Amino acid sequence: MKKTNIYNKGDNMNKRKRLFIKLFMVACLFLLIYSIYNIIMWYVDNKQNETIKEEIKDIIDDSSDDDNKIDFKALKEKNKEIVAYLKVNNTKIDYVVVKGKDNSYYLTHNLYKKYNRAGWIFMDYHNKLDGNDKNIIIYGHNTLDGTMFGTLRKVIKKEWYTNEENLIINLVMEDKVKSYQVFSTYTIKVEDYYINTIFKNNDEFNKFVNILKKRSVYNYGVDVNGEDSILTLSTCTGNGKSRMVLHAKLIKDIID
Repeated sequence: MKKTNIYNKGDNMNKRKRLFIKLFMVACLFLLIYSIYNIIMWYVDNKQNETIKEEIKDIIDDSSDDDNKIDFKALKEKNKEIVAYLKVNNTKIDYVVVKGKDNSYYLTHNLYKKYNRAGWIFMDYHNKLDGNDKNIIIYGHNTLDGTMFGTLRKVIKKEWYTNEENLIINLVMEDKVKSYQVFSTYTIKVEDYYINTIFKNNDEFNKFVNILKKRSVYNYGVDVNGEDSILTLSTCTGNGKSRMVLHAKLIKDIID
């Protein structure tokens, strides 16, 4: 009978262990390099977007009390898909808003339509901007450095939502300024309900806004009904499994 060489068997097991450890270390090194690369590229892309903001700063004269002074003709020379200008008090949200042909393009492209991991602030492509939108929705990435919608996280903090000067949001468009009053802020698991833009009638919309109000972390005491229209701001949270949301009711629609 042939005897098994226990020493050879032990050597083979050790070789397999050493090979596994080496492969594991190579994989960890690869992941580390890949993570560092992504962090650097996110930083580069964010800096690129901040440069773009500076380049169009003179066009957006928000130092004036007259928001209608924004030169949309000059802005559209930068990008014809610019549709609005949005600023939220006591956040870093201070951007022109674009609207593409879908809700994917501006997740990975900036205002100049260059590939960019930080994307840009964009409006839901379902919105018509014909005066009949019941729910105008604007999206942006939740970045760690606070650019784009990275500071939308503030709207669920007591120091933000109890400050009255934060609760009016102006959405400036080419021919009008829409003023909105915040009525709900919250976080929720990923879903499509709150980004609904089509409603059969006012009763369905009334039920919709009542649900949004019940979700809020704070009772703003704002009456919203089926005849109203609203603005929705949305971003993801850090884990990507939930969304941070702000809703505001249209209270003034000034035609230029």
